[in-house]
Amino acid sequence: MSSKDDSFDFNAENQKKIAQILKKYPEAQKQSAVLPLLDLAQRQNGNWVSTAAMDRIAEILEMPKVRVYEVATFYTMFNKEPVGEFHIQLCQTTPCWLCGSDKLVDLIERKLGISAGETTEDGLFTLTKVECLGACVNAPMVQINDDFFEDLNEERLEAILADLKAGKKVQMGSQLSRSGSCAVTGPTSLKDHVQQGQTSIPSSKRAKVSKANG
Repeated sequence: MSSKDDSFDFNAENQKKIAQILKKYPEAQKQSAVLPLLDLAQRQNGNWVSTAAMDRIAEILEMPKVRVYEVATFYTMFNKEPVGEFHIQLCQTTPCWLCGSDKLVDLIERKLGISAGETTEDGLFTLTKVECLGACVNAPMVQINDDFFEDLNEERLEAILADLKAGKKVQMGSQLSRSGSCAVTGPTSLKDHVQQGQTSIPSSKRAKVSKANG
């Protein structure tokens, strides 16, 4: 954990949010709000949670500091060290690797001049290698801050990085405009999603198609 920040307090807007969050819990159970408060702290603090922020949360929730540290260090989505404005988390588990995630790593390292665990000199990008992010059917993919970018190749990822660097809006989700985890070649089961006409099947038809498929 980093202690690079000597002090931390929630801004006025987040203090109002905290008041609303605490209303959801009995007074004796307000320590249960530790996760949403850690999330607020990270978003206010430039995408990482300092020791000072965790200490402030412990004070608000009237719980031992070590209990807050335990939660923050258990969940990988809480960054305990400063990261760039765009935190690239690249999945390196088997489905993404089989679909070329190693080439994406090479691209990022080459284009941004950083390796895993490093941040660019301008503070824009941090690269982190992670385990499965749960989007295997749309591999390979990366998570940048809160958003998934799926069905990537080198060209698509390079375009995303360039747009982020230029301050442009980027399209999250499948970069092939797939939806519903549909196969790359289009529907291949459930009567080809009603003869290729849909990427999802209305519930009224789902039972009928499922029965027809046996």
